[in-house]
Amino acid sequence: MTIKKFFSAFAILFFGLLFSQQKEKLQKQNAELKKQIKEISKNLAKTKKEARLSVAYLTSLNKKISLGESVYQNTQKEKRFIEDDIYLKQLEINKLKRELSVLRQNYERILVNAYKNKGIQNKVTFILSAKNLGQALRRIQYLKQYSDYQDKKASEINDKTKQISQVINLKKKSVQEKEQLLAQQQKNLADIQTDRDDKAALLEEFKKNETQLTAELKQKQAQSTALESQIRKIIREEIAAAKAKAEAEKKARLERERLAREAAAREKARIDAENKAKAEALRKQREAAEAEAARLAKLEREKAAAAEKAKIDAQNEANRQAAEKAANDAANEAKAAAQKLATAKAAENDLEKKKAAEKKEVDLQARKSFNLDTNSSADFAANRGKLLFPAAGGQIVSYFGRHPHPVYKHIMEENNGIKIAVPAGGKARCVFSGIVSKVVLAGGAKTVIIKHGAYFSIYGNLANTSVSENQSVSAGMTVGTVAQDYDGAYILDFQIWNGTTPIDPQGWISR
Repeated sequence: MTIKKFFSAFAILFFGLLFSQQKEKLQKQNAELKKQIKEISKNLAKTKKEARLSVAYLTSLNKKISLGESVYQNTQKEKRFIEDDIYLKQLEINKLKRELSVLRQNYERILVNAYKNKGIQNKVTFILSAKNLGQALRRIQYLKQYSDYQDKKASEINDKTKQISQVINLKKKSVQEKEQLLAQQQKNLADIQTDRDDKAALLEEFKKNETQLTAELKQKQAQSTALESQIRKIIREEIAAAKAKAEAEKKARLERERLAREAAAREKARIDAENKAKAEALRKQREAAEAEAARLAKLEREKAAAAEKAKIDAQNEANRQAAEKAANDAANEAKAAAQKLATAKAAENDLEKKKAAEKKEVDLQARKSFNLDTNSSADFAANRGKLLFPAAGGQIVSYFGRHPHPVYKHIMEENNGIKIAVPAGGKARCVFSGIVSKVVLAGGAKTVIIKHGAYFSIYGNLANTSVSENQSVSAGMTVGTVAQDYDGAYILDFQIWNGTTPIDPQGWISR
């Protein structure tokens, strides 16, 4: 195979694999998009009668159109991948056909040569006409190799024909897939156009009812402003109460800490007195061991010197042996004294460690006795981005901050949180553990304020509540049932405040 053919085959294989991966990725994306479209369509069907003329319905419809357009764009990309795949398959078919043509031409030449030679002599005559046995064996080998070569070439033609057939079938499959995709695209375009027509009709209805709807919207904004003032007042009162409580707790804690320190000091004094006698005895024992070890070490050196002197004096064998024995005895006694000293020091260290451990335990017990050993509650701020979504299955239809109304652009909306559309009967749930600060009734709906240290989570527009003031709540606990808004949609008004400042909940909650 030439280098050109090798790179050609490699390119077809590489791009085929790449297209396959990209196509699979697009198909997965489309499957997820279609799942979202199905869920939105389901919610739109539920709310069409009672809340069609609502911002929530319009927002859901816009999202459905956007998702449908994304599906169409993905199918366009997928179609291009399929077309590229069909093109590559055709290139491969053309290449294989050229190779098959070459194989057939070569095989034809083999058959023609065989046909021409069969009239001159048959195989047996060809072998028997050999000059000697060696030549006859070589001719037999040649005929066998020639026959095998013919079979190999025939087999190559057969394999290449099958390979072409397989690639043709794969190309046909891609063509069918493209046709199915085109049919699907037509359906997607028809669905998108239907939704666009529905949106146009909806906007026309908004225009017809502009006077009534803008009046209701302004009334709702006035209620929201009044509720915001009430929330600020409640939070300021909570902060003031929390500061007063913190001051009182600080004074009480300082007093408890003083009492704990005094109790711990008394107990430590008792431990010191109890261990003083033991420490003194161990000290004397260690000092005695040190003196004995020093004496024996000196004796060992003297005996060793005497033994060395005795070695020099070879005439007095008895004195030499006695001196060596005395030196060995002194060395053993010195070793035993060193071990005794090490044991004494270890005993002193153990006593110190025991005393330190007892004192540490005394501190812990004293803090516990005076209610100082308390664990801080889970930190709300540390869970930023991981808080529960406040309404399972809900969809955000209005975002934090100041922005024009999605239909009536001349009306500005000021949103201290996010608005979440839910199906009828949808529940609001606590995003994080805390304590219910207040349950407020305003504008015919209820609002629950939950305290999380310096932070507050607020759940507005509730038909009824499942919690009460000063109740401890945990993440996921139902706060209440979402009520209908002025336009018929079921909307949860969710906010997060840091002290008296509202912050964007989207950076805090997870989906």
